[in-house]
Amino acid sequence: MSDAPWWRSAVIYQIYPRSFLDTNGDGVGDLPGIIQRLDYVASLGVDAIWVAPFFRSPMADFGYDIADYRDVDPLFGSLDDFDRLLAKAHGLGLKVMIDQVLSHTSNEHAWFRESRQSRDNPKADWYVWVDAREDGTPPNNWLSLFGGTAWRWEPRRGQYYLHNFLSSQPDLNFHNPDVRSAVLDNVKFWLDRGVDGLRLDAINFCFHDRQLRDNPAKPKEARVGRGFSADNPYAFQYHWYNNTQPENLAFLGDLRALLDRYPDVAALGEISSEDSLATMAEYTRGQRLHMGYSFELLTDDFSAGYIRSTVQNLEAQMTEGWPCWAISNHDVKRVVTRWNHGHANDGPQSAAWAGMLTAMLCSLRGSACIYQGEELALTEADLPYEALQDPYGIAFWPSFKGRDGCRTPMPWDDSDHAGFSHAAPWLPIADEHRVLAVAQQERDPHSALSLFRAFMHWRKDQPALRWGDIDFIDTPEPVLAFTRSVAGDTVLAAFNLSGQAVDLSLPLVGRAEHLNGHGLAQGTLVGGRLQLPGFGVLFARVTGVG
Repeated sequence: MSDAPWWRSAVIYQIYPRSFLDTNGDGVGDLPGIIQRLDYVASLGVDAIWVAPFFRSPMADFGYDIADYRDVDPLFGSLDDFDRLLAKAHGLGLKVMIDQVLSHTSNEHAWFRESRQSRDNPKADWYVWVDAREDGTPPNNWLSLFGGTAWRWEPRRGQYYLHNFLSSQPDLNFHNPDVRSAVLDNVKFWLDRGVDGLRLDAINFCFHDRQLRDNPAKPKEARVGRGFSADNPYAFQYHWYNNTQPENLAFLGDLRALLDRYPDVAALGEISSEDSLATMAEYTRGQRLHMGYSFELLTDDFSAGYIRSTVQNLEAQMTEGWPCWAISNHDVKRVVTRWNHGHANDGPQSAAWAGMLTAMLCSLRGSACIYQGEELALTEADLPYEALQDPYGIAFWPSFKGRDGCRTPMPWDDSDHAGFSHAAPWLPIADEHRVLAVAQQERDPHSALSLFRAFMHWRKDQPALRWGDIDFIDTPEPVLAFTRSVAGDTVLAAFNLSGQAVDLSLPLVGRAEHLNGHGLAQGTLVGGRLQLPGFGVLFARVTGVG
């Protein structure tokens, strides 16, 4: 499999720029800060970085509201800084993926400023404009993910415009071929600059239903959020018409045709639909996206059975594409808190807990996204209301505190501002994060950081874990077990998802040779008995499997 493209089995390290490292003392991270810490990132053993939005923006949604797709916001630096980042990353053997937010822009984008002025200007049809109903209300019942109606009145035109997210994030009209062409031209700008891949934000939101049909109501028992609060009215509907429209498939084909003009480039789509796994399979079939990921493992659901059923469900449908899995990112609670069902979050147990979760994620078939700070076992920061910056959390407080708790700055040392900045940071640094700082963990061979590095470097020499097929083994809770097989090489992987030791019979026929060197608490398999310490793992090469 040495000829496999780089993105197959890649571990992609997500960098949230404003919280990584501040070099100019304004309390906000920047591109020079990323450059300064790229040696650290490379030392982790990851394959690529995904840099969250750094484009010109009023920052209403912290960069996911783009005002200029082709320039760097001065808050983060300059285009020259980005070019330097790209060059240094490539010199360290790291691929660089960037966010592309195609479905919507900022209301400060030049396109929208022109479009909103009248119904007959050159950009008049570049956004989704609709007349009010006879009683002045919006044209249908579509809701914004951030709460309330998805329609905003614009007095200049005397019409409503669609916004699936904040009202300052108007949706582009992808039914207009000029919009699609302009969007692809913006993507080309970054491909020409040398990026290795794109993370496509909300890629299934590009098209809307032309007929503007109402979304049907969802029964209360079915209101399970995937990436949003369950008490958000957004969960009260089946979102059949405001996203995931069939026209999007042809656009994905056009996008792939553009990408194929550049060697070794990959596209990873973020997908959140009523059946995200089915959409992942559809969007990665044929000449569309290279990879897709969803929020299925970014929820509060945590058990061996849930993880197994989720992966098996996707495996049954994704016959052509390649999955990418994530258990943390900038939109959800940090995983060591979110999946912590009574587990301790301090000392060696915390390191073992975080290490086991990372190993489990990176042993599934597919690529993996690792959010900055996971290697440190960072917990979710509990911020007071007055410290919140996220408009999502401010709107839904106190039942949902938003996304600030996972976006606090990286702790590099135990100084006042944790080595992140010389000034007060844009979000406060949690006291419990100081003891987890990089400088402290670098000195401890048993720290979460040390375990992370050991596993990532060990995984690079395990072709079965990187490219093999996956077959699950029947095991009781809390054990997740499966084999990965490629070219006659079969590796058994078993994970204890609890802090208590387990001892069980494993229905596996064959001989097992324990694989060591991954740094994690290793279990044993002898005579068909599997024994795993709390948060322990077992990796073994098996032969003669029936």
